[in-house]
Amino acid sequence: MTRAGTPAQPSDLVDVDALLAAYHDRTPDLDDPAQRVVFGTSGHRGSSLDGAFTDTHIAAITQAIVEYRAQQGVRGPIFVGADTHALSNPAQRTALEVLTAHGVLTFVDANDDYVPTPALSHAIIAHNRHAAKDAQADGIVITPSHNPPRDGGFKYNPPHGGPADSDATGWIAARANEIIAGGNRDVKRGTAVETNAYDFREHYVSDLASILDLEAIRASGLHIGADPLGGAAVSYWQRIAELHGLDLTTVNPYVDPAWGFMTLDWDEKIRMDPSSPSAMASVLAHRDDYAVLTGNDADADRHGIVTPDGGLMNPNHYLAVAIEYLYAHRPDWRADAAIGKTLVSSSMIDRVAAGLGRRLDEVPVGFKWFVPGLIDGSVAFGGEESAGASFVRRDGTVWTTDKDGILLALLASEITAVTGSTPSQLYTGLTSRYGAPAYQRVDAPADAAQKAALAKLSGEAITASELAGEPITAKLSHAPGNGAAIGGVKVVTENAWFAARPSGTEDVYKIYAESFRGAEHLAQVQQEAKAIVDAALAG
Repeated sequence: MTRAGTPAQPSDLVDVDALLAAYHDRTPDLDDPAQRVVFGTSGHRGSSLDGAFTDTHIAAITQAIVEYRAQQGVRGPIFVGADTHALSNPAQRTALEVLTAHGVLTFVDANDDYVPTPALSHAIIAHNRHAAKDAQADGIVITPSHNPPRDGGFKYNPPHGGPADSDATGWIAARANEIIAGGNRDVKRGTAVETNAYDFREHYVSDLASILDLEAIRASGLHIGADPLGGAAVSYWQRIAELHGLDLTTVNPYVDPAWGFMTLDWDEKIRMDPSSPSAMASVLAHRDDYAVLTGNDADADRHGIVTPDGGLMNPNHYLAVAIEYLYAHRPDWRADAAIGKTLVSSSMIDRVAAGLGRRLDEVPVGFKWFVPGLIDGSVAFGGEESAGASFVRRDGTVWTTDKDGILLALLASEITAVTGSTPSQLYTGLTSRYGAPAYQRVDAPADAAQKAALAKLSGEAITASELAGEPITAKLSHAPGNGAAIGGVKVVTENAWFAARPSGTEDVYKIYAESFRGAEHLAQVQQEAKAIVDAALAG
């Protein structure tokens, strides 16, 4: 019997002392690929217990970032923030020692508080709005996002404020591994730390009125609950309530680096995923106590929306509702502003976009693809199926260029206050107009060679002409929105689609699939998708 959704037991908790000791004592073995610096879509992640996230790694990565920003002509300050994971604080100390030794002007939180990813992105953008070209700022976010408590994460955000692109992360990772291979002799580092204070929380919270209709929320008297799941937003929610006069309760104001208060995720691990019913089980127990109840992950870049009538919303469903609402209630947004979605997000978004008469900007997986459009307002909303999204201010100017779970959580209250309906009720309305899709992600086995082949697979290699009884209308290996390679394939019919991408961490490939013809048709799509991909790989 699975323990998913049940409270964590002492045996589930990481030994925090051992975790911290391994961070300082363990030296990575670069002959083990798992111990090398590897930047995924959200930075380098790993555990000190596996030799994958240590003082050696962070010193080398920070040295590489210093060299990279100098190479790119970034001479302004660097903003540094960390979340509540146990490894985040020592990693921040390591980074600050390297930055100080190089004389880099560094800003950390004025309140010695945790820093959500969106607050750091907001800080970079706010500084660079008025900074000269040779004084542009960038940032480091120390977080593995929703990953288990044993993990650490380290992410670089260049001057545009969003996740670094693969050119930057590839260079930084390669240089960091080169430094580690040389015994970190190229790292310039001291024991002193010199920093400057920046109030991330106050700047972010006070600016929320420029992007949300907080007056409507306040006037509605909605009773709102927000659970930061022990993450970096813990003090932000209380400040939002105080500053903007909202009836808002921080449901769980506790921080515990072992996350002993969590319920176990689907695989019986502790994972702070606000879009997972299992991880959010303790939050869902309060669904009837609030008009709107929300959750965030450890760095607050993801959101979970809970309503009394619908429970925890599927992230795809909420994205569709948010898009429908925002493009109808933001008259100052550009008339040609597109709707951004990743290609594995629901096609309900495509149908909503068509109903709104808006262009759809469909991009590969990774929030970095939305950055240029959010900066110039040509994309007013960018969202991922994994519960990450952001959008522009009410005047159409950039807010953040990284995912903002606090913003999307508060938007649910604005939607409810303005429309008189919960996001769950509004999604039901969308299904009555556009149909009710069935959506699921499953995994299929694949070895390293097969995964490498899938990542480079061309849509032209797929010979099938039908999928689950419907003619195939598109075979994609590049995203329609920007022509970038998707690292896999997507096959589309009138009422269904599937996308296949290799996993970066396991010997599987991921099959995302959706059907507007029901669960049975979805199962057929999934079955044929595996056969189609396997045939293409074999050919």
